[in-house]
Amino acid sequence: MRTVTIDERWARLGLRQCLAPPVRAADPLALATALVALHATDPATVHLAAAARLPDLSVAAVERALYDDRVLLRMLGMRRTMFVVPVDLAPVVQSACTAQIAVRERKLLVRHLAEAGIAADPVAADVWLKEVEDATVAALTARGTATAAELGEDVPRLRERLAMATGKAYAAQPFVTNRVLFQLGAQGRIVRGRPRGSWLSSQYHWSPAEQWLPGGPADVPPDEARAELARRWLAAFGPGTPTDLRWWAGWTATQAKQALAAVGAVEVALDGGPGYLLPDDVEPVAAPEPWVALLPALDPTPMGWKERDWFLGDHAAALFDLTGNIGPTVWADGRIIGGWAQRPDAEVVFRLLEDVGAETEQAVTAEAARLTRWLDGIRVTPRFGTPLQRELSA
Repeated sequence: MRTVTIDERWARLGLRQCLAPPVRAADPLALATALVALHATDPATVHLAAAARLPDLSVAAVERALYDDRVLLRMLGMRRTMFVVPVDLAPVVQSACTAQIAVRERKLLVRHLAEAGIAADPVAADVWLKEVEDATVAALTARGTATAAELGEDVPRLRERLAMATGKAYAAQPFVTNRVLFQLGAQGRIVRGRPRGSWLSSQYHWSPAEQWLPGGPADVPPDEARAELARRWLAAFGPGTPTDLRWWAGWTATQAKQALAAVGAVEVALDGGPGYLLPDDVEPVAAPEPWVALLPALDPTPMGWKERDWFLGDHAAALFDLTGNIGPTVWADGRIIGGWAQRPDAEVVFRLLEDVGAETEQAVTAEAARLTRWLDGIRVTPRFGTPLQRELSA
């Protein structure tokens, strides 16, 4: 069995994640394809992750790929998380991950509709929901694009209220609108289009899925979809462990094992246990030239593995929040060496958490200055604050 050392894993990370200068991606579509998907829970991450790997890329270029050329699509995917994916991968993600989420979430919504008295019982709630879903898609198709508020005007039943956490201090009675739109998005019937505000906004206009995927998502058998997603993950993140793949995709252990077998994944020895590579990717990889990068919170690279000690070291306490979300990080040659944030005047500042030498520190300083210029006065506050990020930004 071949051994893949930590040094080689660092080299692979720099090359496959488009972080080493010789392998920068050509455009947003090429980047999303190389990384499988761009993490989009925090809208700013999409743009900052791209800017870290394509230094001359503008926000407008990413938006053009998303909303004009429509070669990228924002959708719910792995681990019930928002991602920006290449359009050709959307049917694979839908079948491998999102369809299961849609079924589970619909059952929950039906129960909540019955509990709120919107329908007499779960059977009636299921009928009510189907009618509202179809009416919402029809209204959206007629408009071409619409906000949640506009759809609420067209379909009055979207303004019904749920009763959440009744009797609790945090009880709420939200409109059913967002739950129905979430459900339709998870079913692949509608998609999130342009943001309602700037590129930092998490509120979107909605559009029929056919505007990105004529005819809707292709019907890919789940087993085939999971195999294809595992293949792409191994190409971008291999070598990885079954635990890594299971966590990243949100699958069961059996699903991850079957997907690895389907692509003929080759077992290799890692520091601490076995890992897997694609059968055509087992040859050793040489280290690229030295590189540094400032990656945003929830960047797809650190979120690509569950077992992170080989690149994270002992820096987790400073760089993660209490629920496992990683903040802005500083990288050098395949490993995390610190964190960064923005001060109130939008200047990018950083702190190194280990001694990396004067040359690497100078390179990080130059990259922080470049990112400050790129942001051009815009201050991005991560959705999930981490200890070091909060301290640096104070």
